[in-house]
Amino acid sequence: MPLARKHYSRSPESLLVGLARNGDRGAYAELVRRRQAWLRNLMLRFSGDRTLADDLAQMAFLQGWQNIRHLQSRGRFGAWLKRIAINVWLQYLRKKDPLRHADEHSGAEGAQQEVTGIGMDLDRALAALPVEVRLCIVLSYYEGMNHREITEYTDLPLGTVKSHIRRGTKRLRESLSAYTAPPGEEVMT
Repeated sequence: MPLARKHYSRSPESLLVGLARNGDRGAYAELVRRRQAWLRNLMLRFSGDRTLADDLAQMAFLQGWQNIRHLQSRGRFGAWLKRIAINVWLQYLRKKDPLRHADEHSGAEGAQQEVTGIGMDLDRALAALPVEVRLCIVLSYYEGMNHREITEYTDLPLGTVKSHIRRGTKRLRESLSAYTAPPGEEVMT
């Protein structure tokens, strides 16, 4: 007897993954609900654009639904979805997007959620990094992945990942140096 949908919100993720693998859309909808904030934030860190992040997250969830039957381990759903998200981002970067800079003049700035202080400066500093450097920085610091995991997920050589993180971290520190005070002084935010 199938699990009543009203119980999905209290069900363990592995059970929902098993149901979704068997075609249960309600179970997958619950998985999306649980993971959407994380995935949208990941895509936002990659892209620096809320609208694009929403579109990319939706594409990742759609690919997840289309391929969930291939997921081998129910307990690896998060890692599997992260791999899909990274691939969606890399696919986006590879294609030529004629609307890539269209939002610069669309008035979308006013529609974006206000972010203040260091968060806004961090977003700007991340956006200023080259895309592959930003990818490595976000996966390392935001997702807590180690160098080997980043290499596995992105197909970048280990030395490249290390140098991207080293150079990107240095640039971020320089960009955000106003937030570090000399000893004995207080930082104003």
